[in-house]
Amino acid sequence: MKPYVVTLEIAGSTAMWTRPDTGDCPVSYPAPTYSAVKGIFESVLWGPAISIVPFKTEICRPLHFHGYATNYNGPLRKSGTEGAYQFLATVLTDVCYRLYAHIYPARKKNTLPESARCWDAKTTSPGHAYAAIFERRLKSGKCFTMPFLGWKEFTPSYLGPFRKETHVETSINTVLPSMVREIFPDGYNSSRQFTYDQNVRIEHGVLYYRLKGREVNDD
Repeated sequence: MKPYVVTLEIAGSTAMWTRPDTGDCPVSYPAPTYSAVKGIFESVLWGPAISIVPFKTEICRPLHFHGYATNYNGPLRKSGTEGAYQFLATVLTDVCYRLYAHIYPARKKNTLPESARCWDAKTTSPGHAYAAIFERRLKSGKCFTMPFLGWKEFTPSYLGPFRKETHVETSINTVLPSMVREIFPDGYNSSRQFTYDQNVRIEHGVLYYRLKGREVNDD
């Protein structure tokens, strides 16, 4: 059975899709990671009884990398350090993306909370129900949590349905040797485990996320 599809457009003045291989002065990927896209969809409507599987991102503005500095005073400071220290990063500015995802029923239903199992049992088509509720919430501007562009301080200037004036930036072509995929690959209530995709291509402004396991067979 074909999965249901949900889409949205998100734009903002600043974004940071952190590359783990760039160390203490992190640099952003040109497009959001698989897990970041999943998190943006979940910020509109989260439900443990369904699984969101991103499959495509379209980059809709030219890439502008910019130096960013902030004073960090959090718990990850080196032991014995007094006061804040300057944290440097390379971020993206003036960004816009179109995001696409498939919707599937959750596979591991025994790990769901009781409320989610009850909702799933009463719903003949969880994917269809989620997609319908998602579209209503997106059009009305309602969110489950505040969406953000990588880092929580980078909130969007627009989050909603596709706009007619938005177009894919077809001049963008590059290959990412390695791109982080997920930190919790087994979904809801799972343990931490970093996973990566290799040789990820962005062609004519479009990045396709690799589908694995059941998603490949169903598509």
